[in-house]
Amino acid sequence: MRAVICDSWGEPESLKVGQLPEPRPGAGDVLIRVAAAGLNFADTLMIAGKYQEKPPFPFSPGLEVAGEVLEVGEGVSGTKPGDRVLAVVDHGGFAEQAIARESDVFKIPDSLDFQSAAGFPITYGTAHGALVWRAGLKAGETLLVHGAAGGVGLAAVEVGKALGARVIASAGGADRCRLAEAHGADASIDYRTDDLRAAVKDMTDGRGVDVVFDPVGGDIFDASLRCLAWSGRLLTIGFAAGRVPQAAANILLVKNISVVGCYWGSYRKQAPEMLRDEFAELFGWYDAGLLKPHVSHALPLEKIAEAMQLLLSRRSTGKVVLTTDA
Repeated sequence: MRAVICDSWGEPESLKVGQLPEPRPGAGDVLIRVAAAGLNFADTLMIAGKYQEKPPFPFSPGLEVAGEVLEVGEGVSGTKPGDRVLAVVDHGGFAEQAIARESDVFKIPDSLDFQSAAGFPITYGTAHGALVWRAGLKAGETLLVHGAAGGVGLAAVEVGKALGARVIASAGGADRCRLAEAHGADASIDYRTDDLRAAVKDMTDGRGVDVVFDPVGGDIFDASLRCLAWSGRLLTIGFAAGRVPQAAANILLVKNISVVGCYWGSYRKQAPEMLRDEFAELFGWYDAGLLKPHVSHALPLEKIAEAMQLLLSRRSTGKVVLTTDA
């Protein structure tokens, strides 16, 4: 089968498209004909040898896929050949076929196309898990979303609105702010030109926000601590800025602030039953028109390096996906 191949640690330009053996499903596995696969920052770390998982060479990266079930292994009862699904995989998504555990496979609504579905699980799963499970965001609260035009940030904007929150989007540039507002943000802040803390205070009559969703880290995290209202919650999702920040304990103490981490992928192993309920709710919101997945670029497997550079240079919005069309 055709696949993106990583045979040594390196940069996106070191990847190539070649042939790998077709995978066979074992007990509890589902074999999927991949129509599209979502691209994530974690993929760029994996090919560089900087990710927590280091598959043996040669391997294909790719953590999320969408397509049609071809075959199921022994013990699989809730999934059958022909089902339209999305799935999360440990690696191997950038290929014409991929293996997933049945617990990581979810049937998709008929109206959800494969390209949109390919970029759905990690972004919407993370946004929902962070805001519902970790922050307990309530209707009527105010949510500040950083990186609001990126994949997980844009998902957080939509999930926040679905939960009944007032959403303030923070993004770099007027076009990216407008995109966040088009997906439901009530207001936006261009962090390149505006003072974040002053803008938040102005938008909340000096009170601050109840929850911050932060996939950026660095200086944005530091400013966010001072944007929170009393008893606010800061969700740390990732560190796209590069610097892993430290929270000043005196600020946490005085304002009763909570800093809460969310690594959504850990729920796949620790509490997989929660994901089944989570995707049922997310798909219900999608059917109701509350979620509108945004794919800014869909490229063939052969353009994997270009696709990764779009992500790394932040020239993409929403999701970048790879397609298996020859």
